[in-house]
Amino acid sequence: MSPQTLPSDKELKSNRADDAQALEEDARLRNDIRLLGRILGDTVRDQEGADVFDLVERIRQTSIRFHRDDDRPARRELEIILDSMSISQTLRIVRAFSYFSHLANIAEDLNNIRQMRMRSNNDGAPRSGTLALTLAHARTAGIGTADLRKFFATALVSPVLTAHPTEVRRKSTIDREMEIAALLDRRERIQLTPQEIEADDEQLRRAVLTLWQTNLLRRTKLTVLDEVANGLSFYDYTFLHEVPQLHCSLEDRLNEGDSAAGELASFLKMGSWIGGDRDGNPFVTAEVMRGTLKMQSSRVVRFYLEELHALGAELSLAAHLADVSKDLRALAERSPDTSPHRSGEPYRLAVSGVYARLTATAARLDVETMRPPVGAAAPYAGVEEFKADLDVLHRSLISNNSRVIARGRLRYLRRAVDCFGFHLACLDMRQNSDVHERTVAELIDAAMPGMSYLALNEEARIALLTGELRNTRPLTSAFVKYSEETVGELAVFHAAAEAHAKFGADVIPQCIISMCKGVSDMLEVALLLKEVGLADPSGRSAVNIVPLFETIEDLQASSGIMDRMLSIHDYRRLVDSRGSVQEVMLGYSDSNKDGGFVTSGWELYKAEIGLVDVFERHHVRLRLFHGRGGSVGRGGGPSYDAIIAQPGGAVNGQIRITEQGEIISSKYSNAEVGRNNLEILAAATLEASLLHPRQSAPRPEYLETMDQLSALAFKAYRGLVYETEGFADYFWASTVITEIATLNIGSRPASRKKTREIEDLRAIPWVFSWAQCRLMLPGWFGFASAVEGWVKQHPDKGMPFLKEIYREWPFFRTLLSNMDMVLAKSSIAIASRYAELVPDEALREKIFGRIRQEWQSSIDLLLEIMGQERLLQSNPLLERSIRNRFPYLDPLNHVQVELLKEHRAQNPDEQVLRGIQITINGISAGLRNSG
Repeated sequence: MSPQTLPSDKELKSNRADDAQALEEDARLRNDIRLLGRILGDTVRDQEGADVFDLVERIRQTSIRFHRDDDRPARRELEIILDSMSISQTLRIVRAFSYFSHLANIAEDLNNIRQMRMRSNNDGAPRSGTLALTLAHARTAGIGTADLRKFFATALVSPVLTAHPTEVRRKSTIDREMEIAALLDRRERIQLTPQEIEADDEQLRRAVLTLWQTNLLRRTKLTVLDEVANGLSFYDYTFLHEVPQLHCSLEDRLNEGDSAAGELASFLKMGSWIGGDRDGNPFVTAEVMRGTLKMQSSRVVRFYLEELHALGAELSLAAHLADVSKDLRALAERSPDTSPHRSGEPYRLAVSGVYARLTATAARLDVETMRPPVGAAAPYAGVEEFKADLDVLHRSLISNNSRVIARGRLRYLRRAVDCFGFHLACLDMRQNSDVHERTVAELIDAAMPGMSYLALNEEARIALLTGELRNTRPLTSAFVKYSEETVGELAVFHAAAEAHAKFGADVIPQCIISMCKGVSDMLEVALLLKEVGLADPSGRSAVNIVPLFETIEDLQASSGIMDRMLSIHDYRRLVDSRGSVQEVMLGYSDSNKDGGFVTSGWELYKAEIGLVDVFERHHVRLRLFHGRGGSVGRGGGPSYDAIIAQPGGAVNGQIRITEQGEIISSKYSNAEVGRNNLEILAAATLEASLLHPRQSAPRPEYLETMDQLSALAFKAYRGLVYETEGFADYFWASTVITEIATLNIGSRPASRKKTREIEDLRAIPWVFSWAQCRLMLPGWFGFASAVEGWVKQHPDKGMPFLKEIYREWPFFRTLLSNMDMVLAKSSIAIASRYAELVPDEALREKIFGRIRQEWQSSIDLLLEIMGQERLLQSNPLLERSIRNRFPYLDPLNHVQVELLKEHRAQNPDEQVLRGIQITINGISAGLRNSG
């Protein structure tokens, strides 16, 4: 961290006050949990009977006794109780404990909001992770308002929602949980009368009962368009309102003392993969992509129409009481509104006209509207025309001394139009490089008889593809019958070209190449874009071509590949046509599965260092797209820390980050929490870009040490996962990987191929399975072996040097902090129960023995380097949260193991599998970020 961003004495005092306040808030959290727990208990008693309630209570108290006092007899008693239950009893108990996890999450989220508010209200001092504090640091560093405006003019912060299947909750249960959260929040904000408190309690009980009687699990598999609809709900909850408000709030801060200053450029743009990600998902077709874009456009156009309707009601300004501009008068005169009641209200007439034009535009975009316009009007040719009409309203109000009115609903609507257009979110297309390769091979071989594209080496492919990029003739022919796969791929690219013509170029701005391994992989996509008119022989491209480097080997090759790409004249012209910006995506999930947590983190960091150097030499702006999951094993962890820990030059004002699965709902279901998370992304991007030194590490020796640690960790991880005979059998037997596939939580298959090989398994079920058995292996394995090996090789430096790296280097500190969190959620005792599911005793002892030893050593060494006596010592709130959850999680794990035994012994009772599925739901809720 640079000197400019070190906390001041005032901030340190504020932090100490925050700690005292957090303890007080923790007591309020416990009260909320007790309230919800009591209501849930009453519901269980009323619905299932006193015997089930008594059993739940007995299990709960015994589990708490075991955890609080480390009471071994209590553990044995717990096992006896759980083992003696019938399947029917087990299902009821599992539902009760699962719902408790969900309700505890609601209370914790409310507590987080409470703390955010309290810290904001304390003494006016800005909090860490806020734009206010980052702007204060920038000004302290001598960065003026003009420089900040210039920064935001070219900045991009883009959270990209994906449909990765790690959200086990149904939307129906999420809606009920949001209702409960809203009721608790109301009690917090409003001083209720005794009668209102009584009514509030009844409403809470009604919501919890409804939740209890709602299916926890989906009975049918989600379609892609179901996933789209689920993703769009977060625009209603958060994005449509909070994205404009965040921009306006930041604009006000920058304009303090200068009311005539111009408007801030919109830099926060939403992205999506839902409906455009074809990698391994055969259900994403051209027709599905068209349906996705229609649904997105419908959501945003209807929002605009609702806002215009409300705006028309508000702008009742009379012509004889408020002057209007010439342009406003002309806009009003063009309105089809002939009502005599509005004849003297020019703003209302103007808004009616805008509404009529937008309704006509909705018809052109095939969007259904709820309320008819006052008359017929011509549709807008594009979103710029719509924005121009709103600007007429704005300028007229400003020029006639009505600025405060212009700063209301109209201001937020104008900002929303600038951020969302008619497309709502930028949809990425994504496909595996192998599919692109086969498609291009078929096109070229058909167009050039005698050619065998797949037989060509890389250099020959590059020469052929660059020549084709300059060629004006199309490759496809109406007289050739192509394979089903090629027809499908071409249809998707044609649908993208149609979308550009219909919605504008921002609708699909990226085409991402999964498993990109070479230059030809990127040139093949350029050729497919040219085939449908999204790129042309003159060197213009309407779409960014984005390589996704995922495996350790690909990350290591990424700099060399991009160096070569940017040296190819025909490709460089395409980049220059896109403003000389090239996006590169880095995959956290597959690199972790490939090389382990330590090596994945390090190779990602090194790849960024190399890419920064390459792009600076080529004078091209690098934009990194981080493919992070929710769990630490898939690149998860606090977003602010992750961005700040990037190497110097890697952020550079632009960043895109995936938001996946359960992380979307935890971050963006609540508008206030969502606004805070969006602000964190913006603040971290600003700070990392302008306030951090452009260096890879504080000292060169740190880089060398990490190289050595990574090599040792890689050897240990690969040795276990890929080189230990029988490890795949151990994994499939000791986890719920098979049963996860029965959950209807996504449209995409769990494996790329129908094999049991670890290489073919997707990263999400890999990480999810280890989380369920409480080992969290992808988030730490190999660390102890690396540290022990390194200390043995460097006795002169030893642990003191590693402690220095931890203190001085944000990258290493973040790496260990994430490991601290994931190990705190693990339980070797619980994991040992899952190991017992492995029928081969020798294999079980061989593998679990290694895991147990590495787990304990990793904790011991982590604590020593971090200077802690226990895990999460430096994060007491999270420590208490996890400690409070364990007594409710452990029974679910124990029951899951017993049900897995029954299921795998071919028990025909369908309640057995259903019970397993509910435990997966409850454990996932308790861990919060498990996939």
